[in-house]
Amino acid sequence: MSRKKWMGIILSVVLCVVSVRGAFATSAEDLSKQATEYGNQAEELEKNAKELEAQQAAAEALRQELLASLSVILDNIEALKADITAKEMEIFEKEEELLLAKNDENDQYESMKKRIQYMYETGDAQFLEILVKSKSIKELLNNAEYIKTISEYDRDMLDEFQAIVKRVQEQEEALQGEYADLQVMQNELLIEQENLESNISGQEALIGELSSRITEAENAAAELRRKQDEAAKAAIAEAAKAGASLVIGNGFFTHPCPGARISSGFGPRKQPIPGASTYHKGLDLAAPTGTPIYAAAAGTVTMASYSGNAGLMIAINHGNGLATYYMHCSKVFVTPGQKVEKGQNIGLVGSTGNSSGPHLHFQVMVNGTAVDPAGYL
Repeated sequence: MSRKKWMGIILSVVLCVVSVRGAFATSAEDLSKQATEYGNQAEELEKNAKELEAQQAAAEALRQELLASLSVILDNIEALKADITAKEMEIFEKEEELLLAKNDENDQYESMKKRIQYMYETGDAQFLEILVKSKSIKELLNNAEYIKTISEYDRDMLDEFQAIVKRVQEQEEALQGEYADLQVMQNELLIEQENLESNISGQEALIGELSSRITEAENAAAELRRKQDEAAKAAIAEAAKAGASLVIGNGFFTHPCPGARISSGFGPRKQPIPGASTYHKGLDLAAPTGTPIYAAAAGTVTMASYSGNAGLMIAINHGNGLATYYMHCSKVFVTPGQKVEKGQNIGLVGSTGNSSGPHLHFQVMVNGTAVDPAGYL
């Protein structure tokens, strides 16, 4: 939902609240309708707030995933930086080795040139002289071999130095290639880092916007709930004055005692007083004696009399296996066999029977089994 559309909804709700504030409802029916409308609007806003919270949670989860990915990327970048630094050192050392190899090659080449030049300048006479001065055949052969060895040595040494230079050059080129690959990898990681940081910023902005929208929805819903409570209390007061019917909310049942406090829920409980059950089959709604009790739904009264621990009790059959019980009444306004409407005032809160204080025990029966009334309200 766009920000503009969302603000439109909030504005319409606020205007609705303001407009209803300006209206004066004089009947319990009008007030109950107002309370129901407030409740519907608040429920819609609360639903929207839950949806926004789910979106916010998803955005936060994605942000955490992105942060984890970014952490891995940053670790990889640091590792690559260390590899690049080490590779630069290898290249530097290899360049020094290549320089030394080239110097050796050059020295050998210069020495060879000088020897060749000397041999050229002196001619073959000196070599002949060396051979002639030989005192024996053995010395003659040795001197001739020496001359040949010198030439071969020069050639072999030059070949060796040239081979060293070539090998070192190849090693340096390989290192330069590895260095270039590392640089490419680092650049790719830096781009990925930039993209992740941009996405994280986007998620953080979205989370902030969702947080604002959640706050707006919750505040608007709280205001509507406050107005709903005010309207419901006013409706109860008006209905009590006139003994009129009262339907509040949009549940299957209207509330049998609006404004009452739940003093004991459905299900297992600690025994409140001697003789009370440890498994509560209904809801205890605490309210002052004389507070109106309303039929939760239309039906036929099957009981309206005193019944032991239940005190003065009303039972209504709603058909299809559904029935409701209203216990501990101080007064009842209906009789067995009477048809009642949803929200009809059927009695008053009391403390008859086994009771620790004024309250309504409201019980819902489905095919003879007690169920949690909260699911119907």
